[in-house]
Amino acid sequence: MKISSDAYDRAKKIRLIIFDVDGVLTNGKIYIGERGEFFKAFNCRDGFGITAAHKLGMKTAIITGRDSIFTTNRANGLGISSVKQGQLNKRNAYKEIKAEFNLTDEEIAYVADDIIDLPVFVQVGFRAAVGDADAEVKKRAHFIAENIGGNGAAREAIEFILKAQGKWSQVVEQYTTVEDSENNFANIGQ
Repeated sequence: MKISSDAYDRAKKIRLIIFDVDGVLTNGKIYIGERGEFFKAFNCRDGFGITAAHKLGMKTAIITGRDSIFTTNRANGLGISSVKQGQLNKRNAYKEIKAEFNLTDEEIAYVADDIIDLPVFVQVGFRAAVGDADAEVKKRAHFIAENIGGNGAAREAIEFILKAQGKWSQVVEQYTTVEDSENNFANIGQ
């Protein structure tokens, strides 16, 4: 994991995390069925992190270049607030999301893996790269996850942000306090 000297200060300001899909929330592979249908695999640990972030007041969004019913279904299941698919020009989608949530660049994080993400990546306040991101993305990142895309890297970025904000301990406490077991984050992110 690589962390820039100002990463903690930047992460403290974040109110919205935007994710790319292919190579970030998935491993970047697209499986094609015998009828030509596409399949993607998502990571449950990333899902848990996203849902835990929601429970702590964080908003999330997706900007992805590819349209996919699997992305729609996963985003709906996790309660992701805004989903922009088929966005080869991600900057326009970013402007829409920024306006939708009435946020500044400094309040937004982006988790990326490839060059197509750079137009948005260089604008946001906190830039997180997955462990197997392109070198150009890593060079501009404030945080580089140890895990690769689709294998818990998004969760790492979420944890880092929530820890910087002093909120991650609330997630852990929900699972370690017996008295609160009825009110914990059970069944989230599956």
